[in-house]
Amino acid sequence: MKLVLVEPKYLKDGVSIVSEIVTEATLKIRKDVVEMVSMDPANVAMVVFRMKSSSFTTYDLEKDTDLTLNLNNFKQVLRRVKANDTLTLELDENKLKITLQSASKRTFHLPLIELDENEQNVPDLSFTASINTKSSLLNDAVDDVDVVGESVVFSASEKLFSISSKGDLSKASVDMPADESTTIVCAEEGLKAKYSIEYLKKMIQGSKLSDTVKIEFGKDYPLKIFYSVKDQIELSFILAPRVDND
Repeated sequence: MKLVLVEPKYLKDGVSIVSEIVTEATLKIRKDVVEMVSMDPANVAMVVFRMKSSSFTTYDLEKDTDLTLNLNNFKQVLRRVKANDTLTLELDENKLKITLQSASKRTFHLPLIELDENEQNVPDLSFTASINTKSSLLNDAVDDVDVVGESVVFSASEKLFSISSKGDLSKASVDMPADESTTIVCAEEGLKAKYSIEYLKKMIQGSKLSDTVKIEFGKDYPLKIFYSVKDQIELSFILAPRVDND
């Protein structure tokens, strides 16, 4: 196995974002994609990260390979990537060998670990609302409502997508009308669902990878946030809703 990236930014940023939600994960290296699917320890959020083989300048793979890593350790090594570095991933006995090369050559070996969990499958979900917008608009909206509450309500109608939150005395809301920056498809009027703002703040870091984001949800239904760069990477999150008991 030998994978070479001339531009390691997407791997570096992708692993950094994912590591905020899961600490250990398996890189599944297949003939056309490197994929990581993992649940957070609380079983509230799922992360799906894919890098297509076309992202790599060299993609030599004799057989399907699974590499389970501590993502914090992997992230620390990837932080050492400099602007002009070429990054190479190889399997060296029971370790992942990472080589960074530009003016100098630096080599790191990370141990592979055994992850004691069942294989994660991405659920087949059917969403009632779908919104495409700028990543910066979603980031600003989450940051705005974060001022007042610990959970956030997403609501949608045919022409308006709203994000709101409220605390004991305060409340905040951000409205995004359908326009050149935001497209909305909504099959049910007055759609609402509540989610954890703590998880959302970690997920919207996907804006480091893409200027646009796709948001999908339903009434009291999981939320999916999706970032992609054509022919290179996909990063998606699935977040369980918060359901009030009253």
